[in-house]
Amino acid sequence: MELRRQHQHGFEYVDEGQGPVLLLLHGLFGALSNWEDVVAEFSPRYRVIIPVLPVYDMPLLQATVPGLQQYVENFVDKLKLPTTFTVLGNSLGGHIALVYTLHNPGRVSQLVLTGSSGLFEDGMGGSFPKRGDYDFVRERVGYTFYDPAVATKELVDEVFAVTNSNAKCLRMISIARSAQRHNLARELHRIAVPTLLIWGLNDTITPPSVAHDFARLLPQATLRFLDHCGHAPMMERPLAFNRCLAPFLDRSGSVDWQPASAVATSAA
Repeated sequence: MELRRQHQHGFEYVDEGQGPVLLLLHGLFGALSNWEDVVAEFSPRYRVIIPVLPVYDMPLLQATVPGLQQYVENFVDKLKLPTTFTVLGNSLGGHIALVYTLHNPGRVSQLVLTGSSGLFEDGMGGSFPKRGDYDFVRERVGYTFYDPAVATKELVDEVFAVTNSNAKCLRMISIARSAQRHNLARELHRIAVPTLLIWGLNDTITPPSVAHDFARLLPQATLRFLDHCGHAPMMERPLAFNRCLAPFLDRSGSVDWQPASAVATSAA
C-alpha cells in the first residue's frame, strides 16, 4: 500500500485507520515504507501512526537518542494522542521506544521491539558506510537481511544518497554513537508493561543473544524468533511478523503470553 504522508505542527507522519493507537518508530536507516505490511494488516482495526524521525536533519547537538526521544514526546503531545497506546520500534526506533517508555511510564500500555538497540548492536557490520563507494554501501545494506536480495536497488540508492551528504553523515554518526553509549541494562527492570520481542534468528546486527538479554531484563517480556530472518523482521518476514503481533495486541489469540518465553517460528 502507498502510505500517505501528512504535515501538521511541523511534523511529517503517516496516520492510517481508526481505533487503538499503534505508534511505529523506524530505525536509523529506516523509512516509512519499512512498516507498509504492518499498516496494511492493522489499519482496518487500529489507528497506525508513524512519525518521520528527523535523523538526517535535526540540529547536530540534538542528534542523539535522548534528542529523538524528546522529538517523539513533542510529537505525541502536539497530535494529542490518547492517554495510553502501544509503541513498536525497530532497531534505533526500539531504543527510542524504550527511553520514551522510561520517561512516560503511564502513556505506554504495550511495547513491541524488533532488532532493538539499547543493549548491544553491531551497526552496519562494525563500520560506517564509505562515502562514494556504492558497492560497499550495497554490501552493508545487504548485511541487514538474511536474504541480501531484500536489499533492493531503491533501498541501496537511498542509503547511498545519505552517505554522500556530509551533513546527513554527521548526524547519522552522532546518533549511532549515542545509541552505542546509551546502554539501558540497568534501567529495563523499571519497564513493567507487557513487551513483545520479535527477533530475526539470523540477525547479525543485534544477534539472538541480545534478544535473550532483553527477555531476561524486561519483567513482562515474551520473545518470538523468526527463522531465516535478519535485522528487520517486519520487512523480511512480514506475514510471520504480523502473525506474532496480532494476538499480542488483541490478547484474544491462542498464544500463551507468559513472560520471558522464547519460541522459534518456522520459515513458513
